[in-house]
Amino acid sequence: MIGSVLVVCVGNICRSPAGERILAQSCPSLKVESAGIAALEGHAADETMSEVSRLQGVSLEGHVARQFTAELAADFDLILALEKGHIRVINEKAPAVSGKTMLLGQWLSAQEIADPYRKSHEFHRLVFDQVSAACAAWAQKLGAK
Repeated sequence: MIGSVLVVCVGNICRSPAGERILAQSCPSLKVESAGIAALEGHAADETMSEVSRLQGVSLEGHVARQFTAELAADFDLILALEKGHIRVINEKAPAVSGKTMLLGQWLSAQEIADPYRKSHEFHRLVFDQVSAACAAWAQKLGAK
């Protein structure tokens, strides 16, 4: 039984905060958090992603970026990464969690979701939509509300 999910990207300011909040809205009984493999520790969510998310009814308010660690990962039942390269880094840093690490886009033909950092508002919206679709697929598998 999955009771907790950690969403992981690079900086923990764009994709993973959006994934965290979207999945948490869909599955309120789950503990959902996020981290980055090269986190911009202490930073708020990216301004453009925050705006795009807000316009779609998802608040990234109060998000604070944090670093992925093996200790953090051990506290979660499922770890969802945005790219296959992230899974490799996660497995290097925390080999014990390799069996519970998958792509956020797993149920969308194992889709990787590109980093929108410092790209256009339109690209952020495309990424938000991909993250949202991936979270909806996971929510269905995890038994959403």
